Amino acid sequence: MQSYITVKHPSSFEYEDRKSIFIGEAAPVSTEAEALAFIERVKKRYPDARHHVYAYVLRENSTMRFTDDREPQGTAGMPVLDAIRKNGVTDTVIVVTRYFGGTLLGTGGLVKAYTSAAIGALNSAEIIRYDIYTELSVSIGYSDHGRITSVLAECGFRTEDTVYSEGVTVIGKLPKSDLEKLEDNIREATSGRAKINILSEKFDF
Repeated sequence: MQSYITVKHPSSFEYEDRKSIFIGEAAPVSTEAEALAFIERVKKRYPDARHHVYAYVLRENSTMRFTDDREPQGTAGMPVLDAIRKNGVTDTVIVVTRYFGGTLLGTGGLVKAYTSAAIGALNSAEIIRYDIYTELSVSIGYSDHGRITSVLAECGFRTEDTVYSEGVTVIGKLPKSDLEKLEDNIREATSGRAKINILSEKFDF
């Protein structure tokens, strides 16, 4: 897997229909244990609520889970799961807590309410894309420093540190997919004098 889409941070979104309150909460998680722990925290936060509907999708073992939590089948958990899947999101959990307002919403009303709360939570959590980034160092002489500055920028290189000693070492990262282009451009700009050292690879955004 070269990339994946998830949410950046926990969030909350409230939707109301005929005095029923639906509180959607989303969070990034990487394991099923983290997802279940988040669900329990939400339940404890709203102990007097009628329903705690949830769904989560994980890269771990391609896991997908949902529950209607006593709502009519297909009106709650599946719409929340669909909100996650249709946005292409993974490593994400959503809990929609419902406080019943005294009026039955019907099948269509429930689907709309749970979908709206889930999508609102996702949008508030900020959907982001993670790509595999390569962290590397580029060691050059002082005479070549100016030459590669524009090369690094053009290739999407993010400089994190620059060390000045007998020469100059620039440390940073860029998407793995752009690594070959960067290496070729640096070698061309410095006539092969630059030394490129791969440090690590990890998902980042």
